[in-house]
Amino acid sequence: MISAMAGERVLIVDDDADIRESTGEYLAGHGFRTVLAADGKQMREAITAGAPDVVLLDLNLPGEDGLSLTRWLRLNHDVAIIMVTAADEVVDRVVGLEVGADDYIAKPFDLRELRARLRSVLRRTRARAAAPVPERPATKRVRIGHCELDLATHQLFDADGGEISITSTDFDLLRVFAENANRVLSRDQLLTMTSNREWEPFDRAIDIRIARLRRKIEPDPENPAVIRTVRGAGYMFVSNGSSSS
Repeated sequence: MISAMAGERVLIVDDDADIRESTGEYLAGHGFRTVLAADGKQMREAITAGAPDVVLLDLNLPGEDGLSLTRWLRLNHDVAIIMVTAADEVVDRVVGLEVGADDYIAKPFDLRELRARLRSVLRRTRARAAAPVPERPATKRVRIGHCELDLATHQLFDADGGEISITSTDFDLLRVFAENANRVLSRDQLLTMTSNREWEPFDRAIDIRIARLRRKIEPDPENPAVIRTVRGAGYMFVSNGSSSS
């Protein structure tokens, strides 16, 4: 376990001792308070001893993997999460972002880039904490095509009242679209407004998320009418009104 001067607390979870130690030493030398863990058990013990500001979480851990630990962290703790993945794990990175990670970085990574990403995630986390809570619409439910989104319970219902399973990322996207009905939103705007990462402006992860979301809300996902693609600009939610619960 390595500690530095007073600063943001970073929990580094990686089963590779060399990466764990070298990353911890570098960040400690740049003002972070660092704590090291080799697996999920040690991660939980470290969090019990003191909540971190950011968890740097390796995806490929022995036993309980990084995706499972990301879900657990999102359910139990208000911390920022940066996933560490292999360079070719595109699908896993997208899934990780969907289950609640704030950012990712691929191995082998440059320590200066890691420090910049940590600072970026921490800035966004502080900005969200300081921002006033936006007023919600008078109604708790918003109509999304033939479905209804409950803003209070984060649930999506079909036309017959049956619940449709959605992830936290699904809800964030639907909420942003509902709050910006009939307005074109670029990919960068969607990534920022859903509290996701701001890096790599040509990242197509948002396209994958919207394609999955369309399969849940569109009568004909191949010809979307609810969330439309505006070529060269982004996406637009076409509103057809709202209803109360």
